[in-house]
Amino acid sequence: MEWDRKEAGFVGLGLMGAPMAANLLNAGWAVTAWNRSPAALERFEALGGARAAGVEELRDTPVIIFMLPDLSYIEDAAAELLTDWATKPPAAGTVMVVMSSVSPAAVQEFGARVARASGGNAVVVDAPVSGGTQGAVDGTLAIMAGASDKDFQRLLPLFRAMGGTVRRLGPLGSGSLAKACNQLIVGTTTAALAEAAELAERSGLDVAALYEVLAGGLAGSRVLDNVGPRLAAKNYEPTGPAKFMHKDLSFVLESAAAVNSAAPMAAAGVELYAALLRQGLGEKDLAVVRQTISNLSDNTAATSK
Repeated sequence: MEWDRKEAGFVGLGLMGAPMAANLLNAGWAVTAWNRSPAALERFEALGGARAAGVEELRDTPVIIFMLPDLSYIEDAAAELLTDWATKPPAAGTVMVVMSSVSPAAVQEFGARVARASGGNAVVVDAPVSGGTQGAVDGTLAIMAGASDKDFQRLLPLFRAMGGTVRRLGPLGSGSLAKACNQLIVGTTTAALAEAAELAERSGLDVAALYEVLAGGLAGSRVLDNVGPRLAAKNYEPTGPAKFMHKDLSFVLESAAAVNSAAPMAAAGVELYAALLRQGLGEKDLAVVRQTISNLSDNTAATSK
C-alpha cells in the first residue's frame, strides 16, 4: 500500500543523512528535516527541503526517519515528540524509522515505549543501512529492515528512493541484528587488511601491489575494493568516523550473549577498536585502524628492547 501523502520527516543530516534525505526529495517526497547544525539545514533548504524548528514539529508527519549516531541520540531528540503524543496521539499508522546502527534489544524496547506513548498509533521500524557515504549519495544503500510485512510493504517506496538492495529480515530488531553482522564482517575485515598492510610494509613489500594481487584471488572483497586504497595510502580523512565500529561490534557481543553464540572475532574486534579510541583516533576514517596497529607494533617493539 502506497502512502496517501508522500511526506517524511528526517532527523539527522550528517555525512549519511544529508544525501539520503536529498534522494527522498529527488524521488518526489516532501521532506521536512531537523538537524542540530543550522548549516546542514540551510544546505537542505537550498535543495528544496523544509526545515523544522524542533523534532516535535514533525508530530503529524506520516513517517519520521532518524539517522543519528546511536539510539541514545534518537531518544533525546524524540523526547518532546513522545511527550506531545502522550497527550495528543498521532494519526494511526504513523511510523518512526530508525536507520542508525543501534542495539537490537534496545530498539525493541524503544518500539514498546513509542507504542505506549502514542496510544498504539505509532510503530517503530529499524532499517539500518550499509554502503557508506558514496552509497548514500548514489542511492544504492543496502537497507536491512525489521518490521511487520505490512509496514515493510508500505515503506518500500521510501526505502527504494535511498537504497538498491532492500530486504525485510523479520520483526523489529532484526534489521539491527543484520547490521551488527554486517559490521562484524566490515570491521574485522578492515582490521585484517590493515594488519596485512603493516606486516607487508615493515617487511619491504609494496602494499598497493599486495592489495592488487589479493583482489584477484579469494581474498578479494568489496571491503578491499572500498577501504583498500585508503589503507594503502594511509588516507584517514573521514568518510565515516571509526569510533562507531567499537559500538557496533559491542552490539554483536550483546546479541551473541543473548543466544549463547560464541563471538571470538567480535571480541577481538572490540578490543582492537577500544585501543583505537584510547589512541584518540575515533574521529578519523575506519581505515585509521591501520595506524592503531602500527602504534601497537611500535609499542611492542619498544617494550621488547
